Amino acid sequence: MLKEFRDFLMRGSVIDLAVAVVIGAAFTAVVNSMVADLITPLISAIFGSQDFSSLHFTINGSQFNYGNFLNALFSFVTVALVIFFLVVKPMNMMIARRRAGEAPADPTTKICPECLSEIPVAARRCAFCTTVLEK
Repeated sequence: MLKEFRDFLMRGSVIDLAVAVVIGAAFTAVVNSMVADLITPLISAIFGSQDFSSLHFTINGSQFNYGNFLNALFSFVTVALVIFFLVVKPMNMMIARRRAGEAPADPTTKICPECLSEIPVAARRCAFCTTVLEK
């Protein structure tokens, strides 16, 4: 049983997941710091207040603190924007540049000229309409 457990731990996917969690936690700290220390003060300099936690309204004696929700929503949207524009977009551009030099993959299917069904390239007869296909 110990050998199985060791084999499980040494699997590539477990190690990759552990590394991803550690890097994700470190990256979360960087993004949260960027938002809290750079983006939020910049926005508060433009629009005024950066803390909405005191906002609330009262109905029949019940107080609804919607300001905390606005703070959380603002923080989420800001973090999502930072991740999208500073991580996702640059990575997509880098991947697109890398793929630009690669040859396109060979097709594995073709279209039957009679029924327009998608069939394997090596097929000699259409599986849908039984038309004999020429090579």
